[in-house]
Amino acid sequence: MNKSKKYESIKLDNQVCFSLYAASREIIKLYKPILDKFNLTYTQYIAMLVLWEDEKSTVKDIGRRLHLDSGTLTPLLKKIEGMGLITRYRDTNDDRVVIVELTEKGRLLKDDILEVPREIVCKANISTESAIELKRNLDELLKSLE
Repeated sequence: MNKSKKYESIKLDNQVCFSLYAASREIIKLYKPILDKFNLTYTQYIAMLVLWEDEKSTVKDIGRRLHLDSGTLTPLLKKIEGMGLITRYRDTNDDRVVIVELTEKGRLLKDDILEVPREIVCKANISTESAIELKRNLDELLKSLE
């Protein structure tokens, strides 16, 4: 085996993980100016997406959906709570369980933020069909890794 082929597998440009990492960073950069208008970070935004679907959820379920541990999620939710978008309280039946619920302000933000996904697809310069196919492939990869 010649020397160039021997090391082909460890070239940066041949790493799937690097492409995922770099693309993720660039996409999140696209979100920043859009989400700045709503005073949200990307991670706060995806936490709100979960709550807009469910209205209320446990910290554990939000963490599971976002693939975040409680050490990362708790300060994130505390910040969102400080913005008046959610409330957190202990379950009356089990005080180990923390419930997170949208406030009225959090519910109202849902309508204001509706255009964000469309803006991202436009800024990313990717067709809707390509975005759907990419998401399907990434979901399949994520499922195989769990």
